[in-house]
Amino acid sequence: MKKPLVILTGPTAVGKTELSLALAEKTSGEIISADSMQVYRGMDIGSAKLRAEDRRGIPHHLLDIRDPSESFDVTEFVRLAREAAEGIYERGHLPILVGGTGFYLQAFLKEIDFAEGDPDPSLREELTALAEREGREAVFSLLQREDAEAAESLHPNNLKRVIRALEYKRLTGRSILEANAEQQAAVSPYNFAYFVLTLPREILYERIDRRVDEMFEQGLVEEVERLKRTGFDRGSTALQAIGYKEVLDALDGRCTMEEAREAVKRGTRHYAKRQLTWFRREKDTIWLDKSCYPNEAAILAEMLRILGEKSLIKA
Repeated sequence: MKKPLVILTGPTAVGKTELSLALAEKTSGEIISADSMQVYRGMDIGSAKLRAEDRRGIPHHLLDIRDPSESFDVTEFVRLAREAAEGIYERGHLPILVGGTGFYLQAFLKEIDFAEGDPDPSLREELTALAEREGREAVFSLLQREDAEAAESLHPNNLKRVIRALEYKRLTGRSILEANAEQQAAVSPYNFAYFVLTLPREILYERIDRRVDEMFEQGLVEEVERLKRTGFDRGSTALQAIGYKEVLDALDGRCTMEEAREAVKRGTRHYAKRQLTWFRREKDTIWLDKSCYPNEAAILAEMLRILGEKSLIKA
């Protein structure tokens, strides 16, 4: 018997949090965060992390488990998420993965083995140093020469993924696209429902802009200042996240705070577009356009109906 699993995802600001809470309440579920930034302590406002007092007593896993100076990657996520899921099953509850980091979701769902092409710290340091000396374009040029097909699938500014593609090619002799294709074809060991929330683009972008304004009003600048005082700076991987790096630029005098705010909105809109592109490539997804339902209760009812049909809950 495959174990039951629910995934609730979608682009940033689409409204995953409220639905995840309602779904967990209705299904005796516990939530596993699949957000690459919410793992970091002290990064609350910029990552839209739900406050403990607003979680309605529903257990949330993989929040606040690392300092911003520490690394965290998909391998670590899969290991910790599996541990959390096993505990949830033992308690007789339903694991609900919630978040917008598509790679994390895919890796967990397909139980991908990352042993091949394990990270090479020395190579990463070498390529990172090259980017610092000569710019990200220099690293991207290497990828174009060594794996042109992979280079076509990546944005030159996405240094982390460009480095990973180069690293994989040099360590295994294969393109990372080959590994991605194999992962896509893998069969999940779970009986799952993979919900993707969406909205028309203009509505989603309005929500993103409003959320960014709310983050600034709630104290995003002060949060970044506090992290900076604690000793974290732009060298920390976590502080390369959208919202944090732009505010750091303003605090360092590279732009005005209003320019930083607009840059956060623009970067978040681009990120949402990339998220949707990723989810469209995924198989067995169930898309729910929120604009097609009169209210959130109707969306929840539809999700529960589907879960009953899939025997994930008692109909």
